Amino acid sequence: MSFERKSNGFTSKELSNTLRELWTEHVLWTRFFIVSTAFKLPDLPFVTDRLLQNPGDFAKVLSVFYGKDIAKKFEKLLTEHLLIAAELVNALKACKHAKAEALRKKWFANAKDIAEFLACINPYWNERTWKELLFEHLRLTEEEAELYLDCRFEKSIRVYDKIQDQALEMADVMTNGIVRQFCLR
Repeated sequence: MSFERKSNGFTSKELSNTLRELWTEHVLWTRFFIVSTAFKLPDLPFVTDRLLQNPGDFAKVLSVFYGKDIAKKFEKLLTEHLLIAAELVNALKACKHAKAEALRKKWFANAKDIAEFLACINPYWNERTWKELLFEHLRLTEEEAELYLDCRFEKSIRVYDKIQDQALEMADVMTNGIVRQFCLR
């Protein structure tokens, strides 16, 4: 996504479209990372770079509403989320079960931190709701990775369909909170 800040801000529809695109890209580039990792594809460094662009794209949007400092904090948390996920996929691929379990705990702790952070910056974002959404996102993403690494591609695609739906749900929760907080039309 190439996001350019509009001088007049966002309408609620533009915000919704933008956040839906960002969450969709988040899960799409994560899937590409899983695929490239599973098959040691030569595009892995480029896929990784593109995936790690996503938190900065989110920060550009959030900075319109919350300022640069808060947006940077979210960018940092989401970047950590992706880096932990990458380590977890690699640990799963290498069958390093103890390392995978430690990373899984770290990943869920990061998701809890994201949920707490979001609940602090917007009174219409509930920490429990975000925690449930993010934990489900992690559960589904790990399941997708395990299925793909096991070469169970058809089932992996069915899980990815759920991930896409869930990503749009996260986008809608994010949009609705911002629309209510900033009275967007």
